[in-house]
Amino acid sequence: MYYLITVLLFIICILLVLIVLVQNSKGGGLASNFQSSNQIMGVRKTTDFLEKATWVLGGALLFLCVVGTAFIDRGTKEAGSQIKDQIEKAVDPNQVPSFPAPTSDAAKTKAPATAAPDSTKK
Repeated sequence: MYYLITVLLFIICILLVLIVLVQNSKGGGLASNFQSSNQIMGVRKTTDFLEKATWVLGGALLFLCVVGTAFIDRGTKEAGSQIKDQIEKAVDPNQVPSFPAPTSDAAKTKAPATAAPDSTKK
């Protein structure tokens, strides 16, 4: 369903761009070429149609954007679970590091004492 809404959004966007480009601007635009006398719709009716089409397509674009958000795949996980996991696993930077206590083997083995060199002998 999401892909259908996305395709409809693209089609509406393309139609909206084309209709806006055809509309009569201050300087004339493409709609000024429709001023011939044998026209089925007059210039005023063409302008009204283009304006109504712009409003309808703009409304449809807005509606499909809002409806499209309902069909976005969000997965099955909770939204805040990853953040909550990171907070629980965070290390406090002010905490004093705890070093492992020496084992009984390290306590039994003592480093050999070294005698200081005797400076009185020459």
